[in-house]
Amino acid sequence: VVTRDDVEEALKAVFQFVKDKEQLLQDLHSKIEETEKKISEKQRERDYWLEYKNVGSKIHAERISSLEKDIVEVKSELERTEEHYREALKVVREENQKLFDKHMKLLSEEALKKAVGYLDKDCRREIEENQWLREEVKIYRKEERDLKASVQLLEEENTTLVAKLIDIKLQYLQA
Repeated sequence: VVTRDDVEEALKAVFQFVKDKEQLLQDLHSKIEETEKKISEKQRERDYWLEYKNVGSKIHAERISSLEKDIVEVKSELERTEEHYREALKVVREENQKLFDKHMKLLSEEALKKAVGYLDKDCRREIEENQWLREEVKIYRKEERDLKASVQLLEEENTTLVAKLIDIKLQYLQA
């Protein structure tokens, strides 16, 4: 015995099953449409790239080659310019250093003159005597070097003469 409630429940279940299948069918249709859109989009992209491969890539390859040549030329010019500026900078630095050294020497000489000008007569005379003594020390050291060289030559000469004298006496004694 099947009751009315059983039939209604079975009908509701069948109705729900049909409704679920219709919803599933609609979902599948929407997915199919999305997939077809993606396929057509990818097809357009593929067509674009095929056209680019056949026509546009050659034009771009020529432009790329031209740009690469330009890059090489620019790099070469940059290196030459860099070397030129490096040398110019070196020359300017050396010149600046020479000018700076010359200027500092002049400033120190002026400062020394001013400082000496502020000293009393005794101190100035002492400074002049010290300068004279420095010159005398230089002369003395030069003469000392010369004399040492002369003494060394004389000692070598004496050593040679003594050796000859000993050789002569040995020969005389042997004869």
